[in-house]
Amino acid sequence: ACVCEKNKRVTNCRMDNGRCRCEAIGSGVTVDCTTLTSKCLLMKAEVMGSKSGRREKPKDAFEDTDGLYDPECENNGTFKAKQCNGTTCWCVNTAGVRRTDKHDTDLKCNQLVRTTWIIIEMKHAERNSPLNAESLKKFFTDTITNRYLLDGRYISNVLYEKPYITIDLKQNSSDKSLGGVDIADVAYYFEKDVKGQSIFHNNAGLNVSIDNEDVKLEKTVVYYVDEIAPEFSMKSLTPGLIAVIVVVVIAIVAAIVVLVLTRRRKGKYVKAEV
Repeated sequence: ACVCEKNKRVTNCRMDNGRCRCEAIGSGVTVDCTTLTSKCLLMKAEVMGSKSGRREKPKDAFEDTDGLYDPECENNGTFKAKQCNGTTCWCVNTAGVRRTDKHDTDLKCNQLVRTTWIIIEMKHAERNSPLNAESLKKFFTDTITNRYLLDGRYISNVLYEKPYITIDLKQNSSDKSLGGVDIADVAYYFEKDVKGQSIFHNNAGLNVSIDNEDVKLEKTVVYYVDEIAPEFSMKSLTPGLIAVIVVVVIAIVAAIVVLVLTRRRKGKYVKAEV
């Protein structure tokens, strides 16, 4: 028996050629504990944990409007392009995030679209003086390369604009080396760490310390950019955005009506295409 340091959501661990290998809960897929487990297998294990009451529910899921779902995974741990929940289906990207409207089971997802750019945006608690930008960049670069095993060349930017911290991870399918970690998996581990729901066996979350000063993060949002634009219709727009569009349309119509009435009063009516 052995301990899977990189993933606590496993069972049946054993040593194999000097490496600890375990079965992911919920799927039974064998994972290598020397590296990160794929996000798809982690989500499947998390759903199984929530069904048995072992997992605390996330306090918020603002970065993904669909929240947690029980995904279908390939044998290598990647998401299947088509995901379903009963009679409702949708297409996802390599990060498992929905990129189409929801349809019936006849939906066709021809390919698993690659997420090439992940933006992690954080906001730190109120403070009198700004953090040192270089120290902050070094901390997050070292953390991502050492804790999450991502090659540093995939960290394209660490930007600090008080109080916001933005990390850009970029990785094309051709860039990802065999056996290397995926930026989607890194973002998932990172997000769980900052929310105090660490996937690591020791259960210790990420302690953000800049120049020997602990920094509290109040909010973390993850954005995904795919190599092919998502396919959402107007139906998928949020009520707030729809309300804004309606208000703009009403304002335009009102302006046209006022213009027509004004021209009529002057006795000059000019027919115009709108």
